[in-house]
Amino acid sequence: MLPGLAVMMCLGLPASAATADPAESDPTLYQVVFENERVRVLRYHDRPGDRTSMHHHPDFVLLALGPFRRRLTFPDGTIRERAFRAGEVAWNGAQSHAGENIGDTDTDVLIVELKGEASPR
Repeated sequence: MLPGLAVMMCLGLPASAATADPAESDPTLYQVVFENERVRVLRYHDRPGDRTSMHHHPDFVLLALGPFRRRLTFPDGTIRERAFRAGEVAWNGAQSHAGENIGDTDTDVLIVELKGEASPR
């Protein structure tokens, strides 16, 4: 069993939470704006204090449309905080997390998820 899944089960969270599709787990925050056989593009928008459910992204590129601050909680309990500037672009390997807007601005991003094989670790 994967360590993150074991932690989730100990916390009483279903293992499926680590693989939840964000467009299904948080449909008021994520909108699919484009999809084909190679990529899926999500538009994400939230307000200060908003939180997401635990969900999963395959390898993805994030484009910040405005500045924001975010706290990510991973299935193993690790917490990471990030701040983005408008126009910043970031590559992220496949991951499961829950997010929280900890800033004083809305989060407004485009997320380009890659389909197919995950990046090598």
